[in-house]
Amino acid sequence: MARNQVVHDTIVRLPPTRAVVKRFVPGETQDECVAAVRDLASRGLLSTIDYLGEDTTNQQQAIDTANAYVSLLQRLDAEGLAASAEVSVKLSAVGQSLPQGHDLAFENAGRVCAAAADAGTTVTLDMEDHTTTDRTLGMLAELRAEYPSTGAVVQAYLKRTPGDCRALAASGSRVRLCKGAYQEPPMVAHQAKAEVDASYIDCLRILMEGDGYPMVATHDPRMISTALSLANVARRAPDRYEFQMLYGIRPEEQQRLADLGHRVRVYVPFGTDWYGYFMRRLAERPANLAFFLRALAGRR
Repeated sequence: MARNQVVHDTIVRLPPTRAVVKRFVPGETQDECVAAVRDLASRGLLSTIDYLGEDTTNQQQAIDTANAYVSLLQRLDAEGLAASAEVSVKLSAVGQSLPQGHDLAFENAGRVCAAAADAGTTVTLDMEDHTTTDRTLGMLAELRAEYPSTGAVVQAYLKRTPGDCRALAASGSRVRLCKGAYQEPPMVAHQAKAEVDASYIDCLRILMEGDGYPMVATHDPRMISTALSLANVARRAPDRYEFQMLYGIRPEEQQRLADLGHRVRVYVPFGTDWYGYFMRRLAERPANLAFFLRALAGRR
């Protein structure tokens, strides 16, 4: 449904939709994003910010997306929030999928990384579907030559990911491990939940035993417990790894872990093109869809 234009037009036109969406997307504007980051910081929670612009179909949109990130980073710095917030960037949003997209994306992503370095924070390159994995990791290596703190994302449901984790688990490397949110073919991705969970644990073990900085992106209580156990076995102090969760999902658990002294980073999306992101959040858990339907019924 994230790619279905008819469903898109129906959902975005429903009067109650925007109010319900605010559970997962704090707003469309930079002001709303910064307010959410400030609130999270006041409760001891870190942030990683994703700008949800329009699908990038030309060079100017790619430049505009990079400009939006640069402006946001400058504002976070000016308001004293950069220490608690970084940004997450999809390379397709800054031009990678366009003709001659490598050079365009490298230039735009480099500007974002430079702005983050000036603000004293970092950038993580979001991972997209499996057809972009090699290009994303290649761009990561290029950017890390000048901005070594640039983070990577790997998706446990891809069969190649344990190997990618071994390659990335080096000193200074920041790696976000998630399960994956795209529909992928059986040839490249595990399909059964048990297989994805087993791969996630294998990848988590590799990262915890490595020399990098693992970023454990999960809401699954079992995976959280496993991460804590593996961190203990690897003798990792609480400042040598972090948990990451999505804005609006299991906020009580986010706060519980932070109150226990763990680093917890919340994925904060903002912008006008919230529909695709929102639909993927509904798809991930039946409880999210049930919440949405109940809220729509109640508001009607």
